[in-house]
Amino acid sequence: MSAPASPTPPANTSGAPELSNGQLIRRLLKLAWQWRRATVAILLMQALLLAMAVGGLGLLGLAIDVIGHGLSDQRPDLGLDLKPPHWPLGLAPPEAWGPLDRVALVAVLITVIGGLRFVLDRGSQIAIATLVQNLVVDLRGKVYDKLQRLSFRFFGANESGGLINRVTGDVMMVRLFIDRVLIQVVMLLMSLVFFAGYMLSLNVMLTVVCLASTPLLWLLTVVFGRRVKPAYRENRRLFDDCIRVLSENARGVHVVKGFSRQGLEIEKFNAASRAVSDHKRWIFRQVAFFVPLIMALSQMNLVVLILAGGYVYARDPAFSFGDLIVFAGLLQQFSQQVGSVAEITNAVQASMTGARRVFEVLDAPEEVTSPADPVPLGGGGGPAGRAAGRVAFEGVSFAYEDDASAAVSGVDLVVEPGECVAVLGATGAGKTTLLSMVPRFYDPTGGRVTLDGTDLRRLDLQDLRRNIGIVFQESFLFSNSVAENIAFGRPDATEQQVRRAATIAQADGFITRDLEHGYDTVLTEGGGNLSGGQRQRIAIARALLLDPPILILDDPTAAIDPETEHEILEAMDRAMRGRTTFVVAHRLSMLRRADRIVVLKRGGVVQCGTHDQLMDQPGLYRDAADVQAADAGSRKLLGMP
Repeated sequence: MSAPASPTPPANTSGAPELSNGQLIRRLLKLAWQWRRATVAILLMQALLLAMAVGGLGLLGLAIDVIGHGLSDQRPDLGLDLKPPHWPLGLAPPEAWGPLDRVALVAVLITVIGGLRFVLDRGSQIAIATLVQNLVVDLRGKVYDKLQRLSFRFFGANESGGLINRVTGDVMMVRLFIDRVLIQVVMLLMSLVFFAGYMLSLNVMLTVVCLASTPLLWLLTVVFGRRVKPAYRENRRLFDDCIRVLSENARGVHVVKGFSRQGLEIEKFNAASRAVSDHKRWIFRQVAFFVPLIMALSQMNLVVLILAGGYVYARDPAFSFGDLIVFAGLLQQFSQQVGSVAEITNAVQASMTGARRVFEVLDAPEEVTSPADPVPLGGGGGPAGRAAGRVAFEGVSFAYEDDASAAVSGVDLVVEPGECVAVLGATGAGKTTLLSMVPRFYDPTGGRVTLDGTDLRRLDLQDLRRNIGIVFQESFLFSNSVAENIAFGRPDATEQQVRRAATIAQADGFITRDLEHGYDTVLTEGGGNLSGGQRQRIAIARALLLDPPILILDDPTAAIDPETEHEILEAMDRAMRGRTTFVVAHRLSMLRRADRIVVLKRGGVVQCGTHDQLMDQPGLYRDAADVQAADAGSRKLLGMP
């Protein structure tokens, strides 16, 4: 039976080196060792449980021998010639005790062991559950923490659905390694040692004969593991696709409904879900064939015991009937443990597939980090910890991939403190990429960017970003109160500071007038209960609350109507006063406000000057201005605002 056809799993896009199976197992063991006390305690409890299980079987055999030998002595007419019992460690009861007394003693011992096993097993189960939950919470936190520190390049190379799956589903797969693999494997090895050791103590030849098929079982297990390993990796990829479809639909629900695509989107999701299910069913079929096969082969050992056990009983005077019963019980337990190898192998493949994806995130290189010995801000004339605001691009180039064409190429630009520079260019010209290097969302692949004469890479990353306020084209708001959204970058801000920032951003009026609970109004996901202009003004207030010397406005009026644009522009005029400001803009209303305008084409600067200077020379800027002027004239003729 062959695996279902499926696309080749994508290459590792995290930038982390691919881990071998041995490296992966060592990492997982190291992860478990962080909880060494709990792990060792669990393993000790499991060892005691196994010892009690073996002891219980031994006592059962002893009870059978006591009863049989007693019958041989008291009922010679039955013709029973059973061998005397072997008391453990030679601790036989007094000779005056009768068979019933001896059986009662054994029964009491079995009962005591059973009670102890109940208490210990309950404690072991609680300890295992606590351990795996602690591990999951800790590991999930580490993955989430790492995601916060990875560069935009990483997020550009990995889909959000896959990242969500790694933080949730794949971390739970790592849980399988601790619960179903590590603990179970150690238990299996201890079980084999306990059971095989006891069986060898009873009869070496019978043990060797009955366990002769064990190497075959291990060989089958290796073959099974190699067969299903690629299928588990592919299944996780298919599950990523399913989550991606779901997350895209949730984010784009307005587009879906607006174009009446619900039916097609439902079919798309169902197809992705069926792909996961069909692939999983193929894995289940392999498991459903392999597990019963291993169990059947292991049960054949009992047939060998029936054939060889009688021979040993007849020839070995030290091998009693009770020993034969105990040997059968041990062999049954041994077979069950060997049979569990199939389930452990299945868990190994599932857990290692998830673990590999988790470690790809944890091992992903942090491309943008703070230096070990950062240069303090304030050397350019500003107070300690605060930049003066002089930003210089010196021969800056940047490419998203090593073999890709440059998105920004050879840019030289100096922006003085308090100056406003607008950046204009067609889609893909490199505007956002260029400005993204100021807060170090990316580092240049050529040249350098300096702040007050210091290379940004020599500054502490958090200090740098606290000196920069950013308003994006599509401002994202969190499902918190309005006040908490404004204070997002400065959670210790007072109510007066929040209101002052909102007032400067022209947001205080609609917050207090139109929102039911004012600043305490809780926003829906993404700020869906606000208009576009309201969201943008809150975003401006959020940036201003930092009181940053540098402000980056990434085309904040692109999706705003003309009436709202006027309010946003007034807010930005207030926001830009006294700050070094970069504005990505296309509308003349915004461009005219800039001290200088930089025009980009294919990542390079092709024009630079004031609005009047650029209008006096032919080029991209004047062409864009003429188009907007003609459009404005047409709107005026049509009576449109």
